[in-house]
Amino acid sequence: MSKKITIAIDGFSSTGKSTLAKQLAKHLGYVYVDSGAMYRAVTYFAMQNGCIGDEFFDKETLINSLPFIKLHFEFNSELGFAEMYLNDENVESAIRTIEVSGFVSKVAEVSEVRAKLVEQQQEMGKGKGIVMDGRDIGTVVFPDAELKVFMTASPETRARRRFDELQAKGQNVSFEAVLKNVEERDYIDTHRDDSPLVMADGAIEIDNSSLTREEQFEEVLALVNKVSKSL
Repeated sequence: MSKKITIAIDGFSSTGKSTLAKQLAKHLGYVYVDSGAMYRAVTYFAMQNGCIGDEFFDKETLINSLPFIKLHFEFNSELGFAEMYLNDENVESAIRTIEVSGFVSKVAEVSEVRAKLVEQQQEMGKGKGIVMDGRDIGTVVFPDAELKVFMTASPETRARRRFDELQAKGQNVSFEAVLKNVEERDYIDTHRDDSPLVMADGAIEIDNSSLTREEQFEEVLALVNKVSKSL
């Protein structure tokens, strides 16, 4: 039996990190943690409590509110994955809107927010056998992960995927607005002072612009098997 490992998946927004991570976790019997959902939940909290808007961001109030933000995942057997809960409320759908997407990178820039969530994420991964995706998993959360993957694709490809996803959920948005959001998030994610998005040392880069989900899954699963068998 192959030894359980820690799998860190980083990359740009809308590269299918969560989809891949869920596939791997289900196939391997690993725990899956969507770190992006945690940042989205804090962002949703900030929006609901008047901490952030189009023209303002009250960082101090959000920071002071962090002790009152309780996050946890609950597995939904019907959906086949764990959903995000904020202060015991299921916010899985609420955190996936284009509005939350527009603010999440700004919230994720706040060092105090990152410190709180990284601590929780590291605690989740102590037992190995975990797949986590995000922006700083291989660089900050699990720098010693046995397998680090960095996913990328062109902004246009990623915007098209995100646009199709939102349309399927009945959200009325334009492709131009989604592309602008993707490009703005790329800039903020790669230029923030605290834990900017970069490829971790030892990470394997995968450009999935022309890969199907199944091709991508098979490619990374082969890497998992290679690494776990070598330990």
